Amino acid sequence: MKKLHPASVAVRSLSRSLNTGFVFFVIGVVVSPGGNGMDLLSIFGLVVLGIITGIAYEFAYYQRFRYELTADTFDVTSGVLSRRTRELPIGRIQNVDIRQNVVDRLLGISAVHIETAGGGETEVSLRYVSEAEARRLRRQLRQGARTEAEETESLEGEEAAAESTAETAEEEELLFEIQPRELAILSVFTIDPGASVLGGIALSFASGFDPTTLVPADRVGGFPGPATGVFALAWGLLLFLLAAWVISALLTFTRYYGFRLTRAGDELYYERGLLQRYSGTIPLEKVQALTISESIPFRWFGYAALSVETAGYAPGQSNSRGTESAIPLADADRVAALARAIEPFGPIDLESPPRRARERYAVRYLLVVAAAVGVAYLVARYTPYLRQWYAVAVVAVLVPVAAHLKWTNRGFRIGERYFLSRTGFWRRTTKIIPHYRVQAVLHEATIFQRRRHLASVTADTASSASFFGRAATAHDVDADRGLELQADIEERLQERLRRRTRQRTVDRWFRNSTEPTDDASVVDEDEDT
Repeated sequence: MKKLHPASVAVRSLSRSLNTGFVFFVIGVVVSPGGNGMDLLSIFGLVVLGIITGIAYEFAYYQRFRYELTADTFDVTSGVLSRRTRELPIGRIQNVDIRQNVVDRLLGISAVHIETAGGGETEVSLRYVSEAEARRLRRQLRQGARTEAEETESLEGEEAAAESTAETAEEEELLFEIQPRELAILSVFTIDPGASVLGGIALSFASGFDPTTLVPADRVGGFPGPATGVFALAWGLLLFLLAAWVISALLTFTRYYGFRLTRAGDELYYERGLLQRYSGTIPLEKVQALTISESIPFRWFGYAALSVETAGYAPGQSNSRGTESAIPLADADRVAALARAIEPFGPIDLESPPRRARERYAVRYLLVVAAAVGVAYLVARYTPYLRQWYAVAVVAVLVPVAAHLKWTNRGFRIGERYFLSRTGFWRRTTKIIPHYRVQAVLHEATIFQRRRHLASVTADTASSASFFGRAATAHDVDADRGLELQADIEERLQERLRRRTRQRTVDRWFRNSTEPTDDASVVDEDEDT
């Protein structure tokens, strides 16, 4: 069995020793016998002891960590105080991601994270191995059929891994590489949720934890009490939004810098990141769904994004995964062409919901406006604010436009091999589901839908996007048409499964026919199938 890279001791010890040193520092402050409640020499000694303990632990972890790639499993043995042995069947391995930060790249090491089908968490992490070893593991784990012995049958050691990696790289086809203009637009118009927290922290330190110091009191003559009141609140909010926007742009730029997508056989390989480099695989045989996203304002510039959902998890579950976007941003026609290279689903010619669905949306929005007017009236009645509460009703003129936009951006199509659905105005998403990936077909109708003889039909897959309400759904179709749609998808699902079973039987027969085997055993296997 193999060991981790020796440099992993230094890298892991850095974070481990800081943590243990801080814990020992806290213990020293609490139990220090000094007259003033703090003996600096004792505390310093405890901190040094904590750092040494952390380094010793990581060295022991390195000595006791072993891994091995066999013909059928990936075996890992680890544990300092207690031993743990894991055997991952290669057939269940879903994704193999490689991550590097700046320090890792300088030392020539990588962290390998292995995820299995059906799990949203990393099953095994190798922190850290050499870059060549990381690439070799990713390739062999994803191929599955080839063992380590077969890889090194004619070549030995690192020469075999390096030469095999070079051969694999030559076979890779570049599908997409983000351009500077695309990266700039993506950075400027993407709002990162974590940027708001970082923006608030940055403003707090910039103001010395006194927000009034950020108000330009000497430049706003004419405003009574500029350092307090509504003006101070508005100015602080403006600075907060500006800081969040700048930080969000920087985070997005560093996250997607150098993004490229390649294809080698039945695998998609991605790479991205400036300060921290991510790379990994998207196995085409386990793709559950494709999602083409056209968000405003990207749609105004003619851009879209492509996400790939595989079994076990969906895009966006973790910031560390690169599969949250197969294509973060590109020309809409280019995105559609790349999506068809993965799944040849044909033209996106969708069937719209009936017009009475648009009337339903208008009624819903009018009820929201009425509720807003009622709240404004109560505020005006019991507080000195919103004296012109009735002005809120002006929003009602936008209801027909909003209802029409919602209606026009919804649709579905059922083809020979794929089910397509679209929804959303601000973020319009088009989902493409292969029929054989459908796990269940749901026909649902709320009490409000039943009043207008409408229903929604959902094609559920093994992707966890379904758990978060992002499954492919034909919204507000005619109730009878929905029943037909449900039966049609189920019928096509069974037909596609029968075809795939026949194809696998033929493939198995051809494989067996090329190997020296007993003819009777081949016939028996086919009959069982």
